[in-house]
Amino acid sequence: MQAREEFHKAVTGHFGRVLTATVLTMFVGCAAADEPPRAEAGVLLAEAAPRVAAGPPAGHAWIIFGADTVLAEVAATSDERAEGLMYREAVPDGTGMLFVFPDVSVRSFWMANTYVALDLAFLDPSFNVVDVIQMQPLITDSYTSRAPAMYGLEVRQGWLAENGVQIGARAQIVFGVSGR
Repeated sequence: MQAREEFHKAVTGHFGRVLTATVLTMFVGCAAADEPPRAEAGVLLAEAAPRVAAGPPAGHAWIIFGADTVLAEVAATSDERAEGLMYREAVPDGTGMLFVFPDVSVRSFWMANTYVALDLAFLDPSFNVVDVIQMQPLITDSYTSRAPAMYGLEVRQGWLAENGVQIGARAQIVFGVSGR
């Protein structure tokens, strides 16, 4: 949710300034029809717009469930997937990790060296939630999906239920691209 709120604040702020600049330009331009617009109006219009992200940063993804969004680190390599969220002291609301696998299969996760209780949503290639599991910290037994999955989304425990994400829910995923 935080990523989406920041995006909307930036866009609203930018359009608010453009609207103000346009109105001021019209007002200044209309003050004297035979005079050219004053330089101040040009300065307002020339104000640099803030850079609004067209997507998440490289190495991250937005996972969107209706009006709720998670900004997730992407774990796409076997080394990244093996480390996951180990050694983290917290997983802030609206953040998490998206595990991306090269194929569809029944998946198993464990919580070795993971200090935070997590929710895990397993998703199929169409981004449909096929299983949801609550995982406890430091458990070395495997948590196995009930259905084949290509993605696993870990978030703070309770986040999925609080946001109505359950089996059958469908996500939209926007992956960050390098070079932005």
